[in-house]
Formats: sequence, C-alpha cells, structure tokens
Amino acid sequence: MIQFSSDRQLKFRKYWLTGIYAIFATVLAADVFAQSSYSREDIKPIDRIVAVVNEEVITQQEINEVLQNTVQQLQRQNTQLPRMEILEKQLLERLILKRIQLQRAKEIGLTVSDNDLDQTLRRIIQDNHLTMDEFRQVLLQEGTDMNRFREEIRGEILMSRLKEQEVNSRVNVTENEIDNFLQNQANSPAGNEEYRIAHILVQISEQMDEAQIEARHKRAETAYESLRQGADFVQVSAEFSDAPDAMQGGELGWRPLGQLGSPFTEMLVNMQPGEVTPVVRSPVGFHILKLLERRQQEQKVTIIEQTHAQHILIKVSELVSEEDAHQLINQLMERIHNGADFMDVAKAHSEDASASAGGDLGWVSPGDTVPEFEQAMNALLPGQVSPPVRTPFGWHLIKVIERRSQDVSERQQREAARHTIHARKADAIVQEWLQQLRDQAYVEYKVEDN
Repeated sequence: MIQFSSDRQLKFRKYWLTGIYAIFATVLAADVFAQSSYSREDIKPIDRIVAVVNEEVITQQEINEVLQNTVQQLQRQNTQLPRMEILEKQLLERLILKRIQLQRAKEIGLTVSDNDLDQTLRRIIQDNHLTMDEFRQVLLQEGTDMNRFREEIRGEILMSRLKEQEVNSRVNVTENEIDNFLQNQANSPAGNEEYRIAHILVQISEQMDEAQIEARHKRAETAYESLRQGADFVQVSAEFSDAPDAMQGGELGWRPLGQLGSPFTEMLVNMQPGEVTPVVRSPVGFHILKLLERRQQEQKVTIIEQTHAQHILIKVSELVSEEDAHQLINQLMERIHNGADFMDVAKAHSEDASASAGGDLGWVSPGDTVPEFEQAMNALLPGQVSPPVRTPFGWHLIKVIERRSQDVSERQQREAARHTIHARKADAIVQEWLQQLRDQAYVEYKVEDN
C-alpha cells in the first residue's frame, strides 16, 4: 500500500473521511473486523431501511459502508474503538445531516459541473504527489473505485457551496472590528501565537427544553471525565462529539487565538500542549478543547509588483455573438491606434463597471484578475495597448499606465484579520444553521423487528 506522510494523509483524509465509500459490506467487513474486537455478526448482512429523511431513505448497507471505512481509519491511527452501537449511531446522525444538506442544495438548484469536479480531483491528486494511475490504485486498495469517489467529492463540493451561500451572506466584518482585533492582538500576552487544537462539541438547539439541555450537559461532562481518566481524545470525539469532524479526532488545524473567541482564548493562553479545557458552553452547545501545539506566527514583509491599468470590455451574450464582439473590439483597437484617446473610447463603449472612469482599474495586484487578463497585462510596457484579449468575461483591450513595487504587509495583515473574524463568526452560524436544517427536516428512525 502506498504510504502517505502525515501532511499528505491529512490532505487526503480531508476529502476521504467526510464521505461514504462504495464497499460491499458483507464481504469486506470480514477483512476489517477479523483484525479488530468486533465479530462478523456485528455488521448485519441483510439490507434494510434504517431511517427516512424527508422523502429519501438511508439503508443498513450505507451504514455498513461508512462504518467499515471509519473503523479502518481509526485502526490506522491506533485509536481504541468506541462500542459498535455508539459508533453506528453517531455515523447515522452524520449521514442524516449530509442527506439533508444535499437535499437542500438540490432544492435551491446548486450543481457541480464535471469540469469543476475534475479540477478538484486534480488538486487532490497533485496534493498527494500521485499520478492518476497511482491514485486509482490507492482507491482500489481502500475498497472503492473512481466513479464512486467522484460522486462523493461532488457531494462535498455541493455542501461546501451550500454553506457559503447560506452562511456567508449572514457574516459581516467591519473595519472597526479589524482595527479592534489588531489592537487586541498587539496587546495580548499571546502576541501573534497560533494554536493547533482539537475539539469535542455536544450540540444544543433552541427547540430544546431545560431538561434536554441538562442531559446534553451531562453528556459533555461524561466525555470530559473520560478524558480525565486517560481516554484517548480521538476515541472520545468519535463517541461523543456532534461536530462534522468528530471521526477525525475533532482536529481543527492551526488557528490564530483571535479566531477562537472568548472564553477559550483565556484558557488556551495558559495551557500546555496535551492539556484539555473543562466543558465550556456556547450558544451552539458544550465544548471541550485540546491544545495539540502552539507556535509563533511569522511576520513577513511582502513586496509585490503592482500595475496601474485601464481596459475596455465588450461582452459576449445572447444578443452579441462571439464574432460580433470580436469585430467590435478590433474596430476599437484600430481607432486607438489611429489616435483616439483610450479613456474616451472606454467611456463610450466599455461594458465594465469601470467605464465611467475611462476603464481605469487603479493599482492591480497579482491575482486580482483572471489569468488570461493578468498574463496579457504583464506582457505590456507602460504606455502600450494590448491586442484583443479573450477572458471568461468577454473581449478586452488593456493599457498599462505605470508599474510600482509595493509593500502590502499591512494590507495582508488586515486581510488575515478579516479572515479570522469572518471564520469565528461563521463557525457559530454554521452550527446554528445545520441545527435548523436538522430541526426542520422530517426524520423517521426505523426500528428493526426482533
């Protein structure tokens, strides 16, 4: 079997652990469970409906497939396995939540094109430094095939886009918040430290009464007591956590301290790697955090080359064919070559929002524009006008006015702060949104007759 380094394993598992994989459970379960404390009888070979989610069903075979894969992953990590009935229940809840999200994505018309899917798969393969044939071989060794894996990744992309559409619109970060964040960071005893942490979340919702919330609190305290008695964090996460990453040990990766929010920040500052927090309540539930590592963030000086540019855009549409747009942009280029002012032509003909400013884009940094535009712009000297350039937006003429070297360290620092604040707000909103989706769905559990 091809062995990944720890970093490559994490990249691979990011896509691997969150999906359900095509495995013939009645055959492959014997191979895995022969090496564990579970017997063949623990995986039921007869397929049946386990749950109804709105108008769709989840079958025992689906549970078996994801159960097998999860057990394999936990065994590779040398993690003591939770009891079978607990692990199966946890995985069923994750399947239900995934099914609800995919139904919601379909309801609002979200799709993933084959081209987008192919690009994502290429990134996964490149991140793991494999060829396509090597990647297929790894999948086969793990008990699945490329077609099923593709559909699982399609589902992951759909859920990611759904969260972006449903959640990002609710998150707003102001300049004052960025100023306050940077000021607090400068005054914090932790300075620019960042933390690699894992977490356990026992979720609550607005629909719960006090008795239900207290029961959830006791569940979190039970998990904490298991940790105090020496239980492995990954095992406790798999058994108790409601977070989507529970089967991955709840690991959140590296995060700036400011992204975690109070009261976690005060606790983590004084903790050593390996220690865990007591149970902490938030609006979405009860949390336990484990500090895995801490490190100082590097403060880098970043100098980039910026270009002050103008452009003219002619769009291709149902009313304007590719040929007509190309012909018009050529005519405008001839006028400019014959002495017409670029700014005047842009004001009269450009279909970009910059037209009123004579096509002036201001100072453009690397990555601000699409690759086709940037490549053509970078090939020009100040004062030069490009030939017609085709991008996904249409046909362009580009003029470079001047270039400069710019220190963007402060801007990058503010963007990093904006991202941190956004992520902190989004984390809470995502949990609330997922719980709302779950509460609004019709879910019926099918009890097996004995």
